[in-house]
Amino acid sequence: MKNKLLFWLKTYLGFSKRESQGFVLVLPILIALYTIPKIYDNYILHSSEADYLVYQGTVDSLLKAGFVISPIKTTEPGQDSSRKSTSSPRLRTATLNKLDFNEADSIVLQIVPGIGQTMAGRIVKFREGLGGMWEKEQLLDVFGMSPEVMERVFDYFEFSPGIYRKVAINEWDASTLANHPYITYGAAKVIVAYRTQHGPYQQAEDLMKVKIFTEDWVEKVKPYLEF
Repeated sequence: MKNKLLFWLKTYLGFSKRESQGFVLVLPILIALYTIPKIYDNYILHSSEADYLVYQGTVDSLLKAGFVISPIKTTEPGQDSSRKSTSSPRLRTATLNKLDFNEADSIVLQIVPGIGQTMAGRIVKFREGLGGMWEKEQLLDVFGMSPEVMERVFDYFEFSPGIYRKVAINEWDASTLANHPYITYGAAKVIVAYRTQHGPYQQAEDLMKVKIFTEDWVEKVKPYLEF
């Protein structure tokens, strides 16, 4: 292949043997100089597209949770700033109102310093598993949550107490009961066994008749029970 290239250079371009050999040595460098920028540009393009998709997903989540984009008017250089501009706004800025905690998904929650992807996922899973929170301090029941980070969460988010799904304690089987974050599978089996033996529960305090349940636990689960 090399000999054919040297022959072609000498025959058709009039290169001397020395010039042909020099050109063959330089040719790979020229090819590299041409292709490397192309490869780099292609890499940057794909990387930028991936970053944009992540960015767009974050923006969509913020807008869904209540993030408001507000336009502001600016003056042109030399324009009297005391006079109202008649031109349309040139710049836009984001105004962050307190977002609804119940609407924040795992992406939006990561705007809070100290909340990463893993913790945000735990918060969403806990909140959805409960069926709504009735007090802020319940967030401390999330594994790894500290009081400092909990306070920071509600610097960013508006908390509205409310339970939208309750536990049908007299109807659900053990597996379904155990889906609730406050009810372990062992506790669920005991609840069902006692119900089978003594009949339906009439009130949360009936759980105190089961010796393994503490008053603190009953008070914690009580708002979620439906009789």
